[in-house]
Amino acid sequence: MAILKEFKEFAVKGNVIDLAVGVIIGAAFSKIVDSLVGDIIMPIIGKLVGGLDFSNYFWPLAGQTATSLAEAKKAGAVLAYGNFITVVLNFLILAFIIFMMVKQINKIKREAPPAEAAPAATPEDVLLLREIRDSLRSGNSRIS
Repeated sequence: MAILKEFKEFAVKGNVIDLAVGVIIGAAFSKIVDSLVGDIIMPIIGKLVGGLDFSNYFWPLAGQTATSLAEAKKAGAVLAYGNFITVVLNFLILAFIIFMMVKQINKIKREAPPAEAAPAATPEDVLLLREIRDSLRSGNSRIS
């Protein structure tokens, strides 16, 4: 039962919940980037390099003569380097967007004025020493 209690305490900590939310948002954001790359950027790049579709770039490893990646995969092993190019481009775009977000967050943190902390309570021994000092300065010391 102690392990179950400890796991419950771990699972409901704020950091774990924040991480779970981040993973879910990251997965959704990844789909947006995949669509951006696959549906917008790669067709533009393909058009610029002569109307080629990167998703169909492959090397047949089993001697296939197929013209599309899907057909070649059905016939045997292929090295789908066009798909790899697309995935690398997805990563670079996602990494750049995350970099820009972190950069903006850091800029906002630098611009925000620091919150003023409440002064810490003076320890009792310091108060007592101040009282003794003030008493000696005023000449009210009674030495017996």
